[in-house]
Amino acid sequence: MTQIRDAALSLFRIVVGLLFACHGAATLFGVLGGPRGGTIPSVGEWPDWWAGVIELGAGGLVVVGLATRAAALLCSGTMAYAYFTVHLPKGLFPLQNGGETAAMFSWSFLMVALLGSGAWSLDKIVSRLHHRGSEATVHQL
Repeated sequence: MTQIRDAALSLFRIVVGLLFACHGAATLFGVLGGPRGGTIPSVGEWPDWWAGVIELGAGGLVVVGLATRAAALLCSGTMAYAYFTVHLPKGLFPLQNGGETAAMFSWSFLMVALLGSGAWSLDKIVSRLHHRGSEATVHQL
């Protein structure tokens, strides 16, 4: 059961991270359907450019499973900020205010941050290599 859980968690992390990174690429570069509103934000423009950078960068880290918990927490917080500042003023419920995507991403990334990267991740590889390096050092003593 643990193998199935780890595989499912890895697939969930990869899919959610890839969708988020694609959203960031669309925002920053106008690819994959283009930016929302039709214009690409200027470098450093708050909050659109920064959101795009976080979506692409941290979303990419989540996809490959590197620094997964920190990257997922950053993604979750970014989408929570978007929900509360952009969507909530338009109405209380996500279906009223158009915030379904922000809410879903925020909760999805919070789950990844809490549960970890799963079996298929660079975090696991780095951990194994670090553990092997520690064993080699102990054996040399």
